[in-house]
Amino acid sequence: MLAKKADDIKTSMWHDNVFFINNIHVNYTNICLNHCKFCAFSKDDGDDEAYLMEIEDIINYINDKGKYSNEIHIVGGLHPDKPFEYYLDMVRTIKATFKDKIVKAFTSVEIDYFSKISGRSVEDVLVSLKDSGLDCMPGGGAEIFGTETRNKICPEKIDGDRWLYIMEVAHQNGIKSNATMLYGHLESENDKLEHLERIRKLQKKTEGFLAFVALSFQTENTFLEGKFDTTGIEDLKTIAVSRIILDNIPHIKAYWVMLGEKLAQLSLKFGADDLDGTIIKENISHAAGSKSKEGLNIDTLLNLIRSAGLVPVERDAFYNAIKVYQ
Repeated sequence: MLAKKADDIKTSMWHDNVFFINNIHVNYTNICLNHCKFCAFSKDDGDDEAYLMEIEDIINYINDKGKYSNEIHIVGGLHPDKPFEYYLDMVRTIKATFKDKIVKAFTSVEIDYFSKISGRSVEDVLVSLKDSGLDCMPGGGAEIFGTETRNKICPEKIDGDRWLYIMEVAHQNGIKSNATMLYGHLESENDKLEHLERIRKLQKKTEGFLAFVALSFQTENTFLEGKFDTTGIEDLKTIAVSRIILDNIPHIKAYWVMLGEKLAQLSLKFGADDLDGTIIKENISHAAGSKSKEGLNIDTLLNLIRSAGLVPVERDAFYNAIKVYQ
């Protein structure tokens, strides 16, 4: 019944269409001041596996791996030494070099950090980034809003109220975004429901969320290593409940990076209408042991959608259709 209700809502909104994007992820650094217990990606400056991409490195990487991408998705750690101007220059240079590509960059956590290191207000930071070429924002950093659980998994990270506030300011300034929820760690069912309801409430106020992404926690190299990963039933149930509660958010993603390709495909019958995209190379989830591929080609995405009896629609970051594959 849960699956049918979620699928009915999805079908009423998007019929048989399933969206995907030709995108590239740029994780510009894994050096991070925060030490979230659930994160296997972050490193301290000086660690053997620590890295930082200078702006020239980022441009070369996009030229090499993302020449045909429509969206550049940028997320990184909170680097201890880089000034705010580095991030403004990053966006400005990318936008000047790749004029036809959409820049989706920086989570609320990063925006909060930029505000601290620059002494500027959140609004000033966001407007400055937008003026430099920022088109929209990803939804990371939300994790789980429940204070007790959040303090156990990421006590150094901004709290849920701050995350929601930054998203509200972004939306008020014409910057659309995604929203996320991390589940499968220490959260309760009430934590998840409260999280979804708070996102729904903000969406009712701003209408700024483009899509919601339920992120299945990956345990390897984290404080919960050895704990069983989420089951397929839990993943599908979470996606279905998200579609039902978040009836005012247009799109629900089945994020194949964490779900795996087959379960992501099945999610298309549980309320999800978007498979994200090609991604090229994702580092954060794979550092925590994600067993999915680091990237998919368009033919694979088309096959996943078509073999589910659905219609592939290539989109841009704002869900404008680029090509419908019959």
